Amino acid sequence: MKRFLAVTVLLLLALNASAQFKSEAFQQSYNDDKASSKDSTDVLFSFKEYFGGLKHENEIKIGTMFAGSALIIGGEQIYNRQYWKLPIVYGSILAPLGAGIYLNAQGKHEAAKYCFIGSGVAYWGTLLDGVISYKSDRYPLPGRSTLFSLLCPGLGQAYNGEYWKIPIYLGGLATAYYFYDTNNINYQRYRRIYKEATDKETPYSGPITAEQAVYYRDIFRQYRDYSTLAMVLVYVLQIIDANVFSYMHDFEIADDMAMTVRPAVIMPDTQLAFNPSPAFGINVGFRF
Repeated sequence: MKRFLAVTVLLLLALNASAQFKSEAFQQSYNDDKASSKDSTDVLFSFKEYFGGLKHENEIKIGTMFAGSALIIGGEQIYNRQYWKLPIVYGSILAPLGAGIYLNAQGKHEAAKYCFIGSGVAYWGTLLDGVISYKSDRYPLPGRSTLFSLLCPGLGQAYNGEYWKIPIYLGGLATAYYFYDTNNINYQRYRRIYKEATDKETPYSGPITAEQAVYYRDIFRQYRDYSTLAMVLVYVLQIIDANVFSYMHDFEIADDMAMTVRPAVIMPDTQLAFNPSPAFGINVGFRF
């Protein structure tokens, strides 16, 4: 009975502590930002805050501006009060888009493809322009650095002044893409051979059997998927790197930090030691 009561008391205390922790964790505000009075974990995106920023009733964070303007084209330029850019933004995106739709309807798919690509590039340039034009007194601004790397790999590292990292990440992306392209070519080759070898209407006399073709087809498809995953990992890693090191930009190590190494003599406690003779060693000290 006593054990049951003790367990009951412990459970009640644990539940009370858990409830108190959850209540405090979600009610306390850790940010003191003029852009919003709510913690970023409470509301990831607020349309009220975003449209209030477009009307210049309040300030919004660069991430909120970017996320909203990814759907509402020209929102970044409106928030940055660069209204003269709006005709350029809409013209550069909508003109090639309309031309692509028209050419595609006419059967000119190759020309339409390049029009769609041009419209996408203009859309990308619009987002990048808004991130560049965002006004902030802080440098480096972690949100700007993150979005730079999101839009253009290596640009966040350049913004942080860490130019030596750019060849590493671009080289990693180029290497992963090279293996992706090579594996995809081989995958398509053995896929074609397998189709030819299993086509009952067309006689096949190639040196590779259908069993061999399907085996290598699956192998190179797997390698192609691994290469795709490698590209994604390098891309995400350089975004995380840009964000983390923009926060650590002001982190400094004191100039008087030093390590001292000197010999030491350890005198034993004569009451407890079996050998009363002193021991010799090294004393390592850190100062910071």
